[in-house]
Amino acid sequence: MTYCPHYALYVKRAVDLIPKPKSSGLLPVPESSKDDCIRCAVVGSGGILNNSKMGKEIDSHDYVFRVNGAVTQGYEEDVGNRTSVYVHTAFSLYANILMLKKYGFNSIPQDEVSIFYSGLCLLQGKATNGSFKGVRPLKYFEGKFNESRFYVLHPDFLRYIRNRFMPSKQMQGIHWAMYRPTNGAFALFLALHTCDIVDAYGFITEDHHKYSNYYYETLKKTSVIFFINHDYGLEIKTWKKLHDSGIIRLFQRH
Repeated sequence: MTYCPHYALYVKRAVDLIPKPKSSGLLPVPESSKDDCIRCAVVGSGGILNNSKMGKEIDSHDYVFRVNGAVTQGYEEDVGNRTSVYVHTAFSLYANILMLKKYGFNSIPQDEVSIFYSGLCLLQGKATNGSFKGVRPLKYFEGKFNESRFYVLHPDFLRYIRNRFMPSKQMQGIHWAMYRPTNGAFALFLALHTCDIVDAYGFITEDHHKYSNYYYETLKKTSVIFFINHDYGLEIKTWKKLHDSGIIRLFQRH
């Protein structure tokens, strides 16, 4: 591979934009904790949460992680309304706000503690290539961007999760470069590396065919499509294995 000084300079300029955290700790232990444990809920967007009435339980956790189309308005009874950590990429931020406006999702959740972001074009002002070239992600913060609550997940952490915990067989095929775990998977493992107790809601399960693709689909319901860039079969097995091993508590409906 030929060394490109212009590329290295571009990367350095981008990395220099990342705010330096004030604390090495990601989430502090709540003062109300009697055992010094951090209890977290990680909420996906799976249709299994529709009519689940799990909102109150989700909001009872010390911290609530959400990803992608984190629609809460009008669905509080099923998914709660607190958001402590919001995990997304530049593309998922733009795409979900574009597609989910009709559900009331107009800006990113900014309720409590931290916003995590995988990707640098937000800090660079606007996207310079791809399907959302020219888009300025910062505008979706509605003027409330807070550097002290903004973190970028290191690419090594993302590779670590993919290679150590989610080594899909797709990585051995011709389309290996397209494979990556879902944003929900990264959020769940981020929570496992941060919290003492992790409960997962709205994640894909073996009986996913019984539910709509997303919990906010009330009129026109769609089914999960197994695209090549993700390995949903592997995620189904992984979440069940973690649940059966007592590492997480996976919300399931039988």
